[in-house]
Amino acid sequence: MILPAKHDMKFLDLPVVKSAEGVVRLPGSKSISNRILLLAALANGVTHIRNLLASDDTARMLDALQTLGVTIVQIDGSDYRVQGIGGQLPLRFPVNEADLFLGNAGTVFRPLTAVLALAQGRYRLSGTSRMHERPIGDLVDALRQVGADITYLGEEGFPPLQIQPARIRISAITVKGDVSSQFLTGLLMALPLFVPVEGETPAITVTGELISRPYIELTIALMGRFGVHVEHEGWRHFALPGGQRYCSPGEIFVEGDASSASYFLAAGVVGTGPVRVEGIGHGSLQGDIRFAEALEKMGACIRRGYDWIEAGAPESGDLRAIDLDCNHIPDAAMTLAVVALFAKGTTTLRNIASWRVKETDRLAAMARELRKFGAVVEEGPDFLRVTPPPDGNLAAHAIVDTYDDHRMAMCFSLASLGVPLRINDPGCVTKTFPDYFEKFAAIVRA
Repeated sequence: MILPAKHDMKFLDLPVVKSAEGVVRLPGSKSISNRILLLAALANGVTHIRNLLASDDTARMLDALQTLGVTIVQIDGSDYRVQGIGGQLPLRFPVNEADLFLGNAGTVFRPLTAVLALAQGRYRLSGTSRMHERPIGDLVDALRQVGADITYLGEEGFPPLQIQPARIRISAITVKGDVSSQFLTGLLMALPLFVPVEGETPAITVTGELISRPYIELTIALMGRFGVHVEHEGWRHFALPGGQRYCSPGEIFVEGDASSASYFLAAGVVGTGPVRVEGIGHGSLQGDIRFAEALEKMGACIRRGYDWIEAGAPESGDLRAIDLDCNHIPDAAMTLAVVALFAKGTTTLRNIASWRVKETDRLAAMARELRKFGAVVEEGPDFLRVTPPPDGNLAAHAIVDTYDDHRMAMCFSLASLGVPLRINDPGCVTKTFPDYFEKFAAIVRA
């Protein structure tokens, strides 16, 4: 029996399971939930949000917006009504001085930094100790180009931050794209809030490689739902013609979380399956939906509908190793690292340097924990190479450390499809998926 994980649980013992089969209704996407909350707050009109994710990260965004004076009402369960503050520029929130604690939520901290830099108020943004280790210098540098008054309260280039009122005008802004796509997301979401230079079109230019491009595609698609249409050239130059402003779509539905889907799809592949996830499919906006394509490359049997995906074991019975550029699925790629324990041969995951600036240094953490199962692991600056134990037998009774990282806990639950194990600090899943272990328990069989 697998018990639900709670915040104060020291560990969770997972028994060995031999199969996984069933249907999982996915919680709302974290990436979509926090983007929609902020866009609804900035829009003109009232937005009814359905299927909002209930998690620590969305709670941080809800708390921050309410502290800033945005009226948000929980209608029922996962349905919320947000009264936008859309109006005249420059942007002003009802509360012009606040101290905001944003946890370890990058999808809250980075976009709010960009928006509040324009909001003519005095704001202090802080988070957990890990958030204060996650870089934000490229975003701050970009905002300072156009006059933002932002001060580091600790180490240069890292939170916490102090934001003061400033006279900001924009015709063009430049930002690096090779550390975190959340910097560009924040600037894009703030673009309609800048007071433009007369006769100029507000624009953003990206230098260096743009990582995690699907998250930028998601940001632009959601901005479009709120009436703002961004033009781009080759994902290097982004422009906002015509003085567009955010306007509520009235009602908007949060699709299921594609990153969370990866664990259940992988369970269906490793544990014979099939496992079906509902809430994403052909109509999904999220890049991590392409995780299913990676499983197909490994030999998995995949079926798809408009709002569902189903995964089962290879017809041959054996998963094969792959060599994959994971820039398009940076979060879901973590799941592939654990699936590699069950594949024939050496799996190489490339272009994952962004793992190092997430909730923990995920490259180092994944390498360390995979070795506990007897895998041979090579960790590079932007790649991970995983070879299962030579005899195919995983080391049993491993104790997995999670580093206060929700994805570490969820990824390694899949190892129980081969051996029993212990997961330390399982309650970290509350960051994005509080009832993950209950849903996992519902599809696995001893």
